[in-house]
Amino acid sequence: MTTQTPADAIRAYHDELTAIRRDIHAHPEIGFEEVRTSDLVAGKLKEWGIEVHRNVGGTGLVGVLRKGNGAASIGLRADMDALPILEATDLAYASTKPGTMHACGHDGHTTMLLGAARYLAETGNFNGTVNFIFQPAEEGLGGAEAMLKDGLLSRFPCDSVFGMHNRPGLELGKFAIRPGAMMAGGAFFDITINGRGAHGARPEESIDPVVVAGAIISAMQSVVARNVKATDTAVLSITTMESGAAYNVIPDTAVLRGTARAFKREVMQQMEDRMRLLATSIATGFGATADVDFRFLFAPLVNDAEQTGLFADAAALLVGADNVERNGPAVMGSEDFSFMLEARPGAYINIGNGKDSAPVHNALYNFNDDAIPDGAGVLAALVELKLPKMPNV
Repeated sequence: MTTQTPADAIRAYHDELTAIRRDIHAHPEIGFEEVRTSDLVAGKLKEWGIEVHRNVGGTGLVGVLRKGNGAASIGLRADMDALPILEATDLAYASTKPGTMHACGHDGHTTMLLGAARYLAETGNFNGTVNFIFQPAEEGLGGAEAMLKDGLLSRFPCDSVFGMHNRPGLELGKFAIRPGAMMAGGAFFDITINGRGAHGARPEESIDPVVVAGAIISAMQSVVARNVKATDTAVLSITTMESGAAYNVIPDTAVLRGTARAFKREVMQQMEDRMRLLATSIATGFGATADVDFRFLFAPLVNDAEQTGLFADAAALLVGADNVERNGPAVMGSEDFSFMLEARPGAYINIGNGKDSAPVHNALYNFNDDAIPDGAGVLAALVELKLPKMPNV
């Protein structure tokens, strides 16, 4: 006799969850503006008898569900924010806000956590406390840190924390995870070069910031190649240069912008230190000055080995061991759930969004609703594994 999994049970209200996901998709909200989404989530949690706490880290909220007398607790986190992208899907439920779009699947993540919450509230097949963490502003605006600074883990104690993200290109019904570093830490930087402008015909009267910028760009290629160990993966990309507005005018300033990423905090610090030294010393050599604004936005996302194994076990209960990649690839993209994983042991898993899915952060992206039961189900199964219901409890 085949045992019913949480995903099987959740399929009974798959259509309702799909309607929720599409409603969120049609009404996207960028970071710290997720008022409507928070209202929707809070309403559903209350409908299912789950205690709701609003305004945690801004527009974030936490649902608390207790069963039995167990002291153990777990945190399950989903992100809610959209991106400033003009949607190009022409879906019936496409964004109603031009220039704002759920292009990363956070609408699906929120819905999957809601599905897990409903299942766990209805079945109660666990002993302890589950904290459903609905986070604002994941897309580079500091939502995870805002919740942590607002006392997330002191107000809602969690022995461990878990998160999930869809992955375009990974087949439906498959999961991927890895112990240790899974996603890179990330920073954005601005290098502002101040020189002296002049007529384009008299460059000797200038301190040309464009020339300084060119020298800095070339030197920055040595930061990773000649400073970071070959075994420590890192990347530094200057993606924008802004300077001048006329053919015959040497400008006063130039600005370089870009991103730096690595799998270790100490490597991120090494890159920042080297960038500052190179930029300021090169500018000084030309008679200019350079100011470096290096903003550390994401910590490296590091999965705890034990919790990774348990998350993979929960996925295997749903889709079979052959459909769970336990040593999946590490990626240079970043995710601010990393800050929660620095505060508590836990793990982060990828769920397949389909081989034909458009990439995330793309105007044609759409979360695959067929992934909802497995996504909600793996979170519920994880709770049942972590907080097993004891006899007579």
